[in-house]
Amino acid sequence: MKKNNFLPGFFAGFIATMLVAVLVVTLYMNHSDASLIYDTLAATTQTSSKNESTTKTKPSAVMNKIAAIEALIDTYFLNEVDDQKLADGIYKGLLQSLDDQYSCYYTAEEFKQMMESSSGIYCGIGARVSQNAKTRVITIVKPFEGSPASEAGMLPGDIIIKVNGKDVTDSDLSEVVSQMKGEAGTEVKITILRGEKLEQKELTMKRAQIEYPTVTSQMLEDKIGYITVAEFDKVTSTQFREAIDSLEKQGMKGLVIDLRDNPGGRLETVVDMLDRMLPEGLIVYQEDKNGRCDEEYSTNEEQFTKPLAVLINGNSASASEVFAGAIQDYGIGTLVGTTSFGKGIVQSILPLNDGTAIKVTVSKYFTPNGRNIHGIGIEPDVRVELDEEVANQLTIEYEDDNQLQKAVEVIQKKLNKK
Repeated sequence: MKKNNFLPGFFAGFIATMLVAVLVVTLYMNHSDASLIYDTLAATTQTSSKNESTTKTKPSAVMNKIAAIEALIDTYFLNEVDDQKLADGIYKGLLQSLDDQYSCYYTAEEFKQMMESSSGIYCGIGARVSQNAKTRVITIVKPFEGSPASEAGMLPGDIIIKVNGKDVTDSDLSEVVSQMKGEAGTEVKITILRGEKLEQKELTMKRAQIEYPTVTSQMLEDKIGYITVAEFDKVTSTQFREAIDSLEKQGMKGLVIDLRDNPGGRLETVVDMLDRMLPEGLIVYQEDKNGRCDEEYSTNEEQFTKPLAVLINGNSASASEVFAGAIQDYGIGTLVGTTSFGKGIVQSILPLNDGTAIKVTVSKYFTPNGRNIHGIGIEPDVRVELDEEVANQLTIEYEDDNQLQKAVEVIQKKLNKK
């Protein structure tokens, strides 16, 4: 993928300018009149800008106002101010003002934890979560078996409203996940709403190091392989290839790939996985704000040619939809389940030089046939709703999983036609 080198420099310069403004405002802390603080600050910056080299950027009206507000806080606010929290609030607000739920600011600690979680190893409660794009409600998708979350009684469908007593109902998903993570052995209290009556419960659990495979596999009846992909992390493509190779050695005749409740992940990972599945050709392409396209192709060095079915549902998002969309467009597999989430845009993580980072939406992506599914989702070829009585179970056995059974039936029919 191509890297965007403009944004990191721009935001680094922007933040540096804000820090300069903070230094300037400290000159006026003794003034008690609010308007005097603002007017004096503006006059000083205008005068100083005339005396400086023309190559330096003059602070904008926005920078002046931020500095003035900080001065007013310092002069009038009753309680102590945490300067770092104040600065972080400014940076987070800047990204929130984009009105894009996928763009956000990471503190150094949040960025570190986010990078750890994408590697497949981190300290936390051990659960996958999702956030509704419109309501911003954060829901437990599935606790990992044997994790602190599952041992505390957390279930799929639980709605998170508080973490350690702090209301998170309008918070960004990445911030809430960061709050749930922490040092192994430390306690975290999570308040949830459960069921149709939205019964409130407080669950206490001890954080632990979570090491879980993003890919699991097994052989089902009639030599039909079954691979579950939980998310698309750094390690996922290697695990995926190893799973296919293992099933091939066991005499696999067909394959079901389960992307249900998979929230997505790294684009480069799903591209590599699709390179293992597709014939030579276009995998996915992105288009940025300037109309520039970035295309990814499969090489035809590998191709999966056995009967294939892919399971999707409403929590299959982003990279999962890149995978499912390419399989559907090439016609090499059958999509089974329900309509996917509908996230057809791509974000980039842009680190700053102080250990923090921002995540911003940089492009929209299109399937090989030119479909952008943002806000729409991908329709399965065979629509099957999961039986309601098992939908909120932590673990669904094969005999109760009617969607998986339908996918196996699709493979069996293809095998019988040969």
